[in-house]
Amino acid sequence: MSFTYTKEMMFSEFKTATIKDQKGKKEKYDNRIKFLKEMKSLKKEHPSSMRNISITQRQFDNLILAWSSPNPRDHFYMKVFGKTYAEQKAAESKAYGKDKEELLN
Repeated sequence: MSFTYTKEMMFSEFKTATIKDQKGKKEKYDNRIKFLKEMKSLKKEHPSSMRNISITQRQFDNLILAWSSPNPRDHFYMKVFGKTYAEQKAAESKAYGKDKEELLN
């Protein structure tokens, strides 16, 4: 009998790691990084248990790199938009006006 991970199981475990990281005064990312490293090694050592998860080793590396940065949100925004989160929000506010910001919230 073999064990198979599902996306729902991964999301649930990542959420648990997030909750652990958010305990305390300052949010940290240690548990999420540890979880991603474990998933990466599991995919490498036991690919059959992760056959329903369509994420590559390179994508795991990119996620680990992002979550290891001082501000993961800024890392993601730099990769996609070439700007930090604050810079992107300021550019959107300038381009679309303050009304767009109110509609999104």
